[in-house]
Amino acid sequence: MADQHAELSWKEDRIPVSDRFDDPYFSLQNGLEETRHVFLAGNDLPARFEPGFHIAELGFGTGLNMLTAWSAWESSGQTGALHFTSFEALPMAPVDMARALQAFPELQPWSARFLGAWKSGTCDLGTLRLTVIEGDARQQLPAWSGQADAWFLDGFSPAKNPELWGEDLMQQVYGHTRAKGTAATYTAAGFVRRGLQDAGFAVTRSPGYGRKRHMTQAVKP
Repeated sequence: MADQHAELSWKEDRIPVSDRFDDPYFSLQNGLEETRHVFLAGNDLPARFEPGFHIAELGFGTGLNMLTAWSAWESSGQTGALHFTSFEALPMAPVDMARALQAFPELQPWSARFLGAWKSGTCDLGTLRLTVIEGDARQQLPAWSGQADAWFLDGFSPAKNPELWGEDLMQQVYGHTRAKGTAATYTAAGFVRRGLQDAGFAVTRSPGYGRKRHMTQAVKP
C-alpha cells in the first residue's frame, strides 16, 4: 500500500484534476472517446484480443482506461479473463473514483462491478484480473515479472510529470512487452517518441483525439 494518495480538485464538479500536476485525469471534451481512440484503437483493440491477453498501464487514475478495455473485452465476446496490470504512484480514493466515473454512464455496468469489489492491490472479477501496483513505476516496473501484449502509457503530461516518461522507464516498458506487442499514448512529445525508439520500438506519430493533433503508437518488432 502506498502511503500517499491523489489530491484532487474538480472542474465543472465532475472532472478530477491533480493538484500535484495541475492536469486533468481525462479529456475535458470526452474522456471515454479519447480512451477508445488513443488506447484501444492505438493498440489495435479489440481486434487483437485473444485468451490470456495482458494489458499493462502507467497511471491507473480513475480506472477509466481499464473499464473501457474491460467493456470492449466482454463486448467482443471474450469469456476468459483479461489481465490488466497498472502502476500508480498516487492512487485515487474509491469515493473519488466513483464520483469521476459518474461522467460515463455508458460504462456503469462495468464500473458498478469494479467499485463494488475494489479496495486496492488485486481484484478478480471473472472476466477481469486486475492488479494495481502502487508506488513509483521507476522502482516497481523493473521488479515486475510480467509481459504485456499492449501498454497504455497514460501518465500526466510529460511537461508536468517527466519522471513517468524517461528513457530508462521506456526501456523497461520495452523489456516487459511481448514480441509484436504494442504501446500507445496521447502524447507526441519528441523526447517520449525518441525514448521509445531508442528502447527498440518502431514508433509512429498518428492523429490525436480532439484538440490534440498527434499521438504516438509503438510496436515491438
